[in-house]
Amino acid sequence: MPHVVVKLLPGRTEQQKAQVAAAIVKDLVTIANATEESVSVAIEEVPADDWNEKVYRPEILPNRDKLYKKPGYDRTKGRI
Repeated sequence: MPHVVVKLLPGRTEQQKAQVAAAIVKDLVTIANATEESVSVAIEEVPADDWNEKVYRPEILPNRDKLYKKPGYDRTKGRI
């Protein structure tokens, strides 16, 4: 039962967020052999000023060894 949480900066339309969710569901069904009914997708908007404290430090930095796609930025140096 995959549950995916996508955290991104504000600014996407509801249509874009729905398309992101649909693409994730489609790929999980196709690649991970999940059923559409078993997949849930949440999208959380995080303001840029809060990204470091709410996302980068607690979720990305301590879990770099678990990331299959690492970010191309280093917030420890204060830049994206």
